[in-house]
Amino acid sequence: MTNIYESAANTLGLFNSPCLTKVELRVACKGISDRDALSKPDPCVVLKMQSHGQWFEVDRTEVIRSSTGPVFSKVFTVDYYFEEVQRLRFELHDISNNHNGLKEADFLGAMECTLGQIVSQRKLSKALLKQGNTAGKSSITVTAEELSGNDDYVELAFSAKKLDDKDFFSKSDPFLEIFRVNDDGTLSLVHRTETIMNNLNPVWKSFKVSLNTLCSGDVERDLRMQWECINPKYQVKKKNYRNSGVVMLTQCKVIKMHSFLDYIMGGCQIQFTVAIDFTASNGDPRNSCSLHYIHPYQPNEYLKALVAVGEICQDYDSDKMFPAFGFGAQIPPDFKVSHDFAVNFDEDNPECAGIQGVVEAYQNCLPKIQLYGPTNIAPIIQKVANAASEEMHTKEAMEYFILLILTDGVITDMADTREAIVHASHLPMSVIIVGVGNADFSDMQMLDGDDGILRSPKGEPVLRDIVQFVPFHNFKHASPAALAKSVLAEVPNQVVDYYNSKGLKPKGLSDFESPRAFSP
Repeated sequence: MTNIYESAANTLGLFNSPCLTKVELRVACKGISDRDALSKPDPCVVLKMQSHGQWFEVDRTEVIRSSTGPVFSKVFTVDYYFEEVQRLRFELHDISNNHNGLKEADFLGAMECTLGQIVSQRKLSKALLKQGNTAGKSSITVTAEELSGNDDYVELAFSAKKLDDKDFFSKSDPFLEIFRVNDDGTLSLVHRTETIMNNLNPVWKSFKVSLNTLCSGDVERDLRMQWECINPKYQVKKKNYRNSGVVMLTQCKVIKMHSFLDYIMGGCQIQFTVAIDFTASNGDPRNSCSLHYIHPYQPNEYLKALVAVGEICQDYDSDKMFPAFGFGAQIPPDFKVSHDFAVNFDEDNPECAGIQGVVEAYQNCLPKIQLYGPTNIAPIIQKVANAASEEMHTKEAMEYFILLILTDGVITDMADTREAIVHASHLPMSVIIVGVGNADFSDMQMLDGDDGILRSPKGEPVLRDIVQFVPFHNFKHASPAALAKSVLAEVPNQVVDYYNSKGLKPKGLSDFESPRAFSP
């Protein structure tokens, strides 16, 4: 990472939390017009990041002389955070032969996007906009590639035959220690097997160790598959001594650990669904004290949380259509209480066009319903779980569901909700609950498995921790981005944990698993 990037990242506050991974961005341009009739342009691309409404330069490419279609060799390396909206601006400048500064350079166009848009499409091509946001004939293509450490691991199994008997009244109790040879010739213990009691022909359980730990990630290093156990004392004392037994490697399986970006770049879509609490405890929406009051200039807490989280997730859904549901209200035409009604009142198609479409459907819905109760969220979890269950049967890593529940009070169907969450933990699905208002949400913390394992009323534990609960009042004086960062930080690991547990690889990536079994 260059010094200029470190400086910019510190300015932007990008080091407040550990990044998910690093991403390499490669840039190429096409159709750059000749501003000078006598010569072709000398293009250079400057990468900027936005913070607090201002653009800061992060890095820039080399200058390519006399080119209208440059492919830059300079690679931008940026930290990637799923839980943040990372706004990027690529500026194309014509640098004259006499200097490399931008003050005297000609501005040829710019393209703005988010890092999420680039990684979700893997290759993003857009027109370069000139002053006044007019599009010319020139375009820019940005290609993303994850730059990650080697998280792969190897599964090994060993056995031995005819080991020496070291015990006086019984057979030996053997165990095995695996060492790696370091570059300086020293040894480091990698793994110690279990001890097998009273056995001269032991078969040890298979074990897993990371490739970095075993061989610094070098899969080409030699591995001895069988060796003799030599006791130097016996070698000297016993004339016909051969060995004290033989140890054999019986299994070696290298297993690729796919990352969150492997799945996203393989085409996995994040299906984002919103559920909004319309119970009477929110207060009459016509009253300015109501949590649902629509202020002409200041969005309420429901809207702040919806936009903050939705703005992140929308980059990972290609059609930008988001289902929105309500619960706890009496709805037209018969005004019966519903806990999973479409906010746009179209039960056949509850999807809204973009996050703005969800906002508009929410605002249009408020005057037409009667806030009621109770606060039941199990029905909406089950509704999204049904959709996630259909995706599970495809046996492909193509859709992962995120349900955002916005509620102002403690839920009244806790037993059913626990049951629904335990069921959903087996599906490609995560649940985010944001507590709006100033109610006591202490009972809600039990749904978030961080402090212990959530169980159904029957005692069945969750397969994965899929729930994140956050009270909005913790972020009342922070930016909406801080709320989104808190509730979405666990999602990448939840996605990876689910697909790895099912043995599903990212679509389009080669099969890296290479099982090799060795017989003695």
